[in-house]
Amino acid sequence: MGLPWATLRGNPGNRVTGSSSKEQDIKQSIWVTMKTVTAATLVAGGAVAVANLSSATAAADGCPEVLVVFARGTFEGPGAGKVGDPFVAAMRARAGQRTVDEHPVDYPASLDFPRVVDGVIDASDTIRDIAQSCPTTKVVLGGYSQGAAVAAYTTFDHLPPNYDLPPGIVGPLSSEVASHVAAVVLFGLPTDGVVSLLDSQAPPIVIGAPFNGKVLQLCNPGDPVCEPGGRDRPAHSAYVDNGSIDQAADFAAAALHW
Repeated sequence: MGLPWATLRGNPGNRVTGSSSKEQDIKQSIWVTMKTVTAATLVAGGAVAVANLSSATAAADGCPEVLVVFARGTFEGPGAGKVGDPFVAAMRARAGQRTVDEHPVDYPASLDFPRVVDGVIDASDTIRDIAQSCPTTKVVLGGYSQGAAVAAYTTFDHLPPNYDLPPGIVGPLSSEVASHVAAVVLFGLPTDGVVSLLDSQAPPIVIGAPFNGKVLQLCNPGDPVCEPGGRDRPAHSAYVDNGSIDQAADFAAAALHW
């Protein structure tokens, strides 16, 4: 099954169109990395239910000063996830008296990688809605692992040749709507090689021009999901404990001029 917004009208060049036994082994290793990281987190800390505060009640005027839109990683339960939760907490710790709301992106976060498009639709609609209903609210967009792909795809400003938009995506975020996004933080963003192994019809991940200078990508050394040739599976789970959360929160706070 191909990524819905990547319906091919022709051969997109060097994208993977079949799966050799070696590719299957690599693909299995990648999913094992993602699954093992999540399972270990659930066993160690338990599944945390995250309160999704409504932007209609976060501040007295019905609009938060900042909305964090965050997509969780593979197999994580509903909510912002094991990286998103502490990131939101770190943002609130830096906010002082400012209001910081959160919107966990609604998508399966499953082995069915083509369903990242569900997250792109939800994130895009949320950003458009907040830009219209709360024009002074600034958005911080982020994601971890598969969720980082969701967040990155949300910034797209054009599609490569031979790809079509799927139902539900009306097009890229306009420059005006994109201006409401102050920062984008991506933890363990899958490489194009990883993406093509998981879905041979997925388009390459390209950050849209309206987001130039707003993006922080964090990839731990050896992380096999975001570093080509990486072999250190535990590196994919280290973002919570190695200072990456604070680094991302500092980046976003600076973008918000806090």
